[in-house]
Amino acid sequence: MTALRFTPLTLTSGLTLKNRLVVPPMASQTADENGLATPTTIAHYHHLAQSGAGLVMVEYSHVNLAGRSEANQLGAHDDACLPGLTQIATTLHNAGVKTGLQITHCGGKDSAGISSDIMGPSGITVPAYDRVLPTPRTMTMDDIKQWQQDFVAAAIRADKAGFDLVEIHCAHGYGINQWLSPLTNQREDIYGGKLENRARILIEIVTQIKQLAPRLAVMTRIPGQDGYPGGLSHEDMAQISQWLVAAGVEILNVSSGIGGWNRPKDKRGEGFLVEDAAPLTGKTTAAVIGVGGIESVDYIETILATKQVDLVAVGRAILAGPAEFAHRVMQSSL
Repeated sequence: MTALRFTPLTLTSGLTLKNRLVVPPMASQTADENGLATPTTIAHYHHLAQSGAGLVMVEYSHVNLAGRSEANQLGAHDDACLPGLTQIATTLHNAGVKTGLQITHCGGKDSAGISSDIMGPSGITVPAYDRVLPTPRTMTMDDIKQWQQDFVAAAIRADKAGFDLVEIHCAHGYGINQWLSPLTNQREDIYGGKLENRARILIEIVTQIKQLAPRLAVMTRIPGQDGYPGGLSHEDMAQISQWLVAAGVEILNVSSGIGGWNRPKDKRGEGFLVEDAAPLTGKTTAAVIGVGGIESVDYIETILATKQVDLVAVGRAILAGPAEFAHRVMQSSL
């Protein structure tokens, strides 16, 4: 019997992934100072493709220079980025995998101190476990429109570059996570207050992308919860997921929330975020990705067999040696 990790998965749009393994977006910091891909960036993704995963995601790429959160971050903010992005997508397709580009804006989470305009929904400092972040200014309605235009323009560039998917980064305390969370969004207009309003900026972005780039599949990296008292709950994210899928999202990539991506001290073993993904699996037509220190065949097969997730993201274990991972996990049977 074929191991479940080798089973293809077809999205509602018809895009088929050859297996259930995903390389999640991981910052390589190999772009130049203008956010353009370098030969090192291209070589990095050729290397990751040797893992045998059916989907290789390309690292978080800023939609505006003011939305950078680290130096040498890949960009999708300008047409000058297109040649490099096209070469990345072509390299991955030539290796026989599907690929997506993750797009982001740091909002108030400028941990590197390089943003020229730190902004957020309410001018509230983003909480973080390991650092004190700067206090952003409150965004105006013009800022909101500009953000939406920037995200949509970046998605159109992903489409032109030949990516199969675009992923909007809504987790790890970055810009869109700040809009969703009641901890950082305390506005009193149509983009704040109740959950529906806090999700409005994101739903409108997804809707516009589907209208202007209908070929492109859309996925979102969302928090299963914020992990802070008073933050987004599992129930909140279940409702937001319903709205996202109705707007056209086909994959929910479930990660951590407002405090960042680091493993909590009380979480041990593989799949420390799978318990946040499992409540969303099978509740919509979207495929659900689980992540969190996953590396072994037994664990991958178990969470697929028990239908906790539809797809399994393996980051560090693949980054440490894609070819070795392929030999150990993708070319072996239970």
